[in-house]
Amino acid sequence: MTAVSRSTRAVFSASLIGGLLWAVAACGAETAKSTSAHRRSNWQEPSAYTYTLHSSEGERSLIGTFRIAVRDGAVVKAAGLDDSGRRVAQDIPDAVPTMGELLEELEQARRDDADVAEAEYAAEGHPVRISLDWEKDAIDDEALYVISAYQQLG
Repeated sequence: MTAVSRSTRAVFSASLIGGLLWAVAACGAETAKSTSAHRRSNWQEPSAYTYTLHSSEGERSLIGTFRIAVRDGAVVKAAGLDDSGRRVAQDIPDAVPTMGELLEELEQARRDDADVAEAEYAAEGHPVRISLDWEKDAIDDEALYVISAYQQLG
């Protein structure tokens, strides 16, 4: 009977240690993900660049996919790549933002203590995803910006 007790204890101990190791590893992975979502970038908006913006979620005028050209901190060309984007680019072109303006919106949401104000950044430092939700329980106040095809110009 002593052999069974030692064997049972050994199995229990191994299971306990394995569970603790798994829990610690899982916590470490979550911490790394949270840090990247909350870190700030030192990226400086260049004088000329192009990018593609997919703006979704919430009840806002800026919904759709756009190809955007920026020069000296201002949008100089915005082409809608889907029906919603074409409508916005044609009817309210001033609603199409630079990446600097998207980052300003993120910082304002953080100052306003929004429930969600997160960004993910490319290795070069420019934003690739910005998620905003001012009030978790409110409907249609969210914004999701996905940035792709970024290219700095001359």
